Amino acid sequence: MTDNAVRILIVDDEPPIRKLLRVGLSAQDYLVSEAMNAKVAMELMISERPDLIILDLGLPDMSGHDLLAKWRGEGMTLPIVILSSRTDEAGIVKALELGADDYVTKPFGMNELGARIRVALRHRLQAQGEKPVFQTGELSVDLVKRIVKVAGREVKLSPKEYDILRILVQHAGKVLTHRFLLEHVWDGLTDVQYLRVYVRQLRQKIESIPDQPRYILTETGVGYRLAAPD
Repeated sequence: MTDNAVRILIVDDEPPIRKLLRVGLSAQDYLVSEAMNAKVAMELMISERPDLIILDLGLPDMSGHDLLAKWRGEGMTLPIVILSSRTDEAGIVKALELGADDYVTKPFGMNELGARIRVALRHRLQAQGEKPVFQTGELSVDLVKRIVKVAGREVKLSPKEYDILRILVQHAGKVLTHRFLLEHVWDGLTDVQYLRVYVRQLRQKIESIPDQPRYILTETGVGYRLAAPD
């Protein structure tokens, strides 16, 4: 482990979860700090200066949502990955809209969590600019020339279809809520069913099997995620 190792703060009141995370993340060469409640988490934010936070929504002294809102309201920009119950779709959506970077549902695998962490860190590092050509699998999107290709063949998209894909590309690997997409593509002046229609049309054009998408992935009850770049 080097002085440049990424520091991760785990905020969770369940000792078995903290132990699982500590062991798994330490094995991936992350430096790990732990907080069992919001009070300790706020103290460690100052003393440890982490690069990323893993935050459980169910804390004993303050809700995870309130802690997240407090941090974002104070201008804190470091990545926050939420741990949540698999059935708490409303809680996940609320956390994402408050500024969380991503989420993982319990029970989770360390490989999945590791991937979410890498995506969140990468997005922060790329915040000042984006690559002009995005590539994942056989899908490529030239954000400068506005050219979309699948397996080298150019695909013609409508303006709204391209806008949806562009937003997904800019946040590739990260889940985007329905509301986020509606606000950025339609200024919020439509409903989620309209978005679903356009995503279905987009999949018909870029997916080899639209009903089994490889690129535009559905996060049930939450939104959509574009497959991370190669």
